[in-house]
Amino acid sequence: MTDTRPTSTVTDSSPGRSGLERRLGLLGLAATGICSMLGAAINIIPFMIQRNVPGIGPYVLPAYLFAAVPALLAALAYAALSSAMPRAGGSYVFASRGLSPYLGFVASFSQWFGLSVAIGVVSYVMIPFIRDVVSAVGWEGLAAALDTGPIRVGLALAFLWISVLINMRGVKSVERVLVPLMFVMFVLGGIVIVTGFLFDQADFATALAAREGAVVPETTAEFGWGRFLAASAILFSSFIGFDSIAQAGGEAKNPSRTLPLAIGIAVVTVGTFYLLFTAAVYHTVPWSFVAERAQTQDLTAPGLLGYVLEPQWTVLIVAGAAIALINDLPAMLLAVSRLMFAWAEDGVFPRSVARVHARFHTPHVALVLSGLMATAAILGSHFAGDFFLGVDILVTSMLVNFGVMCLTVIALPIKNPAVAADMTVLSKRSLQLPVAGAGVALLSLFLGVHIWKDLTAEVGAWYFHSTPLWIAVMALASVIYLREVAALRKRGVDVPAIFAELPPE
Repeated sequence: MTDTRPTSTVTDSSPGRSGLERRLGLLGLAATGICSMLGAAINIIPFMIQRNVPGIGPYVLPAYLFAAVPALLAALAYAALSSAMPRAGGSYVFASRGLSPYLGFVASFSQWFGLSVAIGVVSYVMIPFIRDVVSAVGWEGLAAALDTGPIRVGLALAFLWISVLINMRGVKSVERVLVPLMFVMFVLGGIVIVTGFLFDQADFATALAAREGAVVPETTAEFGWGRFLAASAILFSSFIGFDSIAQAGGEAKNPSRTLPLAIGIAVVTVGTFYLLFTAAVYHTVPWSFVAERAQTQDLTAPGLLGYVLEPQWTVLIVAGAAIALINDLPAMLLAVSRLMFAWAEDGVFPRSVARVHARFHTPHVALVLSGLMATAAILGSHFAGDFFLGVDILVTSMLVNFGVMCLTVIALPIKNPAVAADMTVLSKRSLQLPVAGAGVALLSLFLGVHIWKDLTAEVGAWYFHSTPLWIAVMALASVIYLREVAALRKRGVDVPAIFAELPPE
């Protein structure tokens, strides 16, 4: 087959090679997805959603279960496409080969931007968890120092760039960090589940009276579809992360089997753990208390259960939350850097971004650029004073991206039947159409509700609305794509031929 690529972008001289190495097994892939999904999504969002969606009250768990439906449909779409196109930058490759090169780029650029922002947000919100551990062991002076702006931002940047360096050393280095910490995270998170169901709301009321002399507020909440759907759209972010498995498709062993399997393991494991975790906290802590306090302070699962637990147990669950957040960083950096690598490899982004380190076989330029974007997100979170802006941008980006993946499942057999024939998940048309069609419908519903909620929210300035910021990012992506494609055509490159075949392995 003739090589239609603009130029070689890899470090070795072998034509048709990306420079990456297939070294990630099933456990490493599953850990990448699981660690990308667990973090702020499980320790903060189920409780701070009481501020972001006022009135959701006791309906957080039902909203989460409803959010799981389109997430599972999107996961099936990812699994199907991963089985046929196991390459670095999965979602970009899927859409550019199966739907439209332009849509593939702008949708994955949206994903890259949203996840890079999320990396910065996670880095920033991690520091209060460390502060709580320090405070629980009695180091009040250090705890107070961690609340100061320069130290909080400085530590967030340190954790971020250490994660970049871990990624620089290769996927096996990432795996060696993620896998053991993942098991520690589950053990410490299991303490929350056990203790949450051991205590009840009467125990919490007694502890609250003893500590603060306060009582649990008596509040009622009426069910409303608008609030319910808005909460579901936010809680959908709990499932964001399994896509990182697909982005690592160029470095997976036996990818047609391990990628879909790892996606399934990650979604089922995280979904079950998240449900048990959140139910356990709300079993002990009345939702009315969470709703009241969320309006004036940032709440976390360890902080809420700390009312009924002995200090040593609180330290353990706060440490588990901190580990969950730390795990997010190298896993998500792996994903976003592979998107940039795949764009550059195709020539729709500056080709220097596809450089691969000669020793470690990692896209080091893409990793640095992703780290810089996350750095901007850390600074933005600090100056904005509310990390939910970053969450909103991420949710918008990923709803669009997942919708495009479902559309790609529908279009691939028509657009590229030779590639579609390699799908081992949803291989029958009778399954592809209803699953992907339902995914498009539900994801579009969530996107519409999420945008409506954002645009009608009362904020201090227009730039605190996530939708205009997301639109600006899409406009930038369009400019980049059109400029780079025009440059390819000017050099005589057969652009359609690039997207008619898969990138090199």
